[in-house]
Amino acid sequence: MNLCSILGVEKPIIQAPMAGVQNWELAVAVSNSGGLGSIPCGMLTKDQILAEITSFRKNSNKNYNLNFFCHKMPAINHQALKVWEEQLLPYYESFSIKPPKEISGLRKPFDVSLADALEPYKPPIISFHFGLPSPELVARIKSWRTVVISSATTKEEGIWLQNNGADIVIAQGSEAGGHRGMFMTSDPSTQLPTFELVECLKQVLSVPVIAAGGIATNTDIKEVIGLGASGVQVGTSYLLCDEAKTSVIHRKAIKSKNSTTALTNIFSGRLARGITNKVMTDLNFIADNAPEFPYASIAIAPLRTKAESQNKSDFSPLWSGTDRSGCKEISAAKLTNELWDNDI
Repeated sequence: MNLCSILGVEKPIIQAPMAGVQNWELAVAVSNSGGLGSIPCGMLTKDQILAEITSFRKNSNKNYNLNFFCHKMPAINHQALKVWEEQLLPYYESFSIKPPKEISGLRKPFDVSLADALEPYKPPIISFHFGLPSPELVARIKSWRTVVISSATTKEEGIWLQNNGADIVIAQGSEAGGHRGMFMTSDPSTQLPTFELVECLKQVLSVPVIAAGGIATNTDIKEVIGLGASGVQVGTSYLLCDEAKTSVIHRKAIKSKNSTTALTNIFSGRLARGITNKVMTDLNFIADNAPEFPYASIAIAPLRTKAESQNKSDFSPLWSGTDRSGCKEISAAKLTNELWDNDI
C-alpha cells in the first residue's frame, strides 16, 4: 500500500507540526489541498487539543495528524535551575526583571489521560517526537485503527521505531528546523543530512520512509522521491503562509538574507535548529549547564517576553530549517499545490 492510501490523502506531503507558530487553520488549508495537515499538541492542554480537533472537523472532512512529544519527564532539579538562572542573571538585570517564581509552560509527554480524552475521536493519524510512548499506549492507539508515525534521526532509531509499532518513519535530516527527534543519542555528530538518512533507512526498513529537512521546492521533492522516499514532511516553507501564526519578529528573521541557522539546546534543554540570535551566540549555542528538557525553557521565558515587547528577537526560539528558499507569503493551499505536481 502506498503512502497516500495509508494516510488517506491525495498528495504525499505532510505539513510538519510546528508548536507556537500554527493551529488548526494551517492544518485545514493543507489537508483541504490534498496533503496531510498536522496539529502540534505538545504544549496544549487536553481541552485545547479537543478544541483544535473540533475546529478542524468543522472546516474539513479530510484526515489530520495530531503530534505529541513522548519524552520521559525528568524529576525537577532545583539546583540545575538555580545555576541556569545565575548564568542568565546579567540579562535579567539588563531588563530590570527577575527570574520566574513558578514552574510553568512545560512541554508534557503523551500519557494515559490524553489517550482517554482522544479515544472518542479516534484520530486518523498520530505522530510522535522523541520515540514512542509505552507499548501499552501504542497498542491502544493502534486499536483505534489510527496510523502511528514517529521521527528517526539515525538508522538505529528507525529500526527501533519499526520494531515498536510505527507504521511510518520520518527521516529527520540534520537540515530540519525545530527540535531534533533524537531519542537514542544526544550526540550531534550522529545526525545525517536528509538524503543520506533516507537512503540509509530505506536499506533497513520495510515501512514507508518520509523525508524531512531541507525540502523546500518541487525539485527537492522529486529528487528525494527518486531516492526511495514515500513522501515528504515540509515545515519551514509554511512559516510565512497566510494561515501560519508566525510572529512578526520570526517572519522578519525568516525573510532576512543574512540570517543563518544552528543547533542549540538553550531554549529547551534539547537540541533544536533555529535562526541564530543573541543568546545563542553569547552562550555558544550548546550550553553544558542548561537544565534537562523541558526545564531550560522556564528561565528563558521572561527574557523572551520582555525582549519581544521591545520588538527584539534576542531570546526567542526562531525555529527554522537550513533552507528558507521555499518560504512564500501565500496561502498554504497554493504552496502545497506548488510543491506537488502530477509529474512526480
